[in-house]
Amino acid sequence: MSFRDTYLPALSAVSATSFEALALQLFRHQARHCPPYQQWLHQLGCQPDAVQQLTDIPFLPIEFFKTHEVRTEPAAWEPQEVFLSSGTTQQQRSRHLLRDPQLYRRNAARIFEQVYGRPLTGWTFLALLPSYLEQGQSSLVAMVDYFARQSGQTQPAFFLHDHAALLQALAEAKRDTTRRVMLIGVSYALLDLVAEYGAAPELQNLTVLETGGMKGRRREMIREELHAELQQAFGPAGIHSEYGMTELLSQAYSLGDGRFHCPAPLRILLRDPADPFSVSTTRPDGGINVIDLANVDSCAFIETKDLARQYSDGSFEVLGRLDNSDVRGCNQMV
Repeated sequence: MSFRDTYLPALSAVSATSFEALALQLFRHQARHCPPYQQWLHQLGCQPDAVQQLTDIPFLPIEFFKTHEVRTEPAAWEPQEVFLSSGTTQQQRSRHLLRDPQLYRRNAARIFEQVYGRPLTGWTFLALLPSYLEQGQSSLVAMVDYFARQSGQTQPAFFLHDHAALLQALAEAKRDTTRRVMLIGVSYALLDLVAEYGAAPELQNLTVLETGGMKGRRREMIREELHAELQQAFGPAGIHSEYGMTELLSQAYSLGDGRFHCPAPLRILLRDPADPFSVSTTRPDGGINVIDLANVDSCAFIETKDLARQYSDGSFEVLGRLDNSDVRGCNQMV
């Protein structure tokens, strides 16, 4: 039986107590079988067997997903799906090559149901994600499409720029009292909707999930300002947020207070922005290093360009991005 065959059942049952041991197993496997990560570790002089705790793990800079095929055991499989990051025509887009597209979708659904405490069939998902739809090959679009299909909803999930059709679908969905309605949108598209239909009753009593990103369409706003403007139309309930990116197969959610909580397969460690190898479990703020145990076929240990503040309960708040990094991704607000 292969490493992957024994690892995946453990992934679906991972807990806070089993996370570190499983992460170290995956690290040693990927240190030997993910060529870009293996080469990176070699350049750093890292001996995988000497790594005994999470803070000892060297993290792969996220830029590698732009310049390399980040695959574990690449000779054993060919990509069945490719996700591309958002970006302009001048930017090189990150690529996440998937061995099993259903692994991403099932993992995302399991996380969502654990966070929100009800099955997908208890929701209707409607989305305003025009830039992601237009650019194509978006992991976020794939996730929302899967959620909508699994929910069994009768309404279409995506509306591009058709706000009138969206309001009609919202009104229809809200008539089914057995379901909650979630509106998922990139920040600028939600603001465009609010500017056009801010007083509409169809926008009340929803769960609104913003995924960040102005994509050059509007001025950048801090989270508090963005959420305050959205709440004028959607009501006083907090605006939810998602922290995810093309390079990750797991997501963290904020349920209205701006603080993201990591699901079981995901953990962040903060690093000193001036020293990428100074990583701590207790550092209150710094650059985000992510461990995503669902990334069994790529690399689970990623050094991002995001800055965060971490709290004693393990939750974190995204503060912005490091200088000279692309403005991109889900919920990457400067």
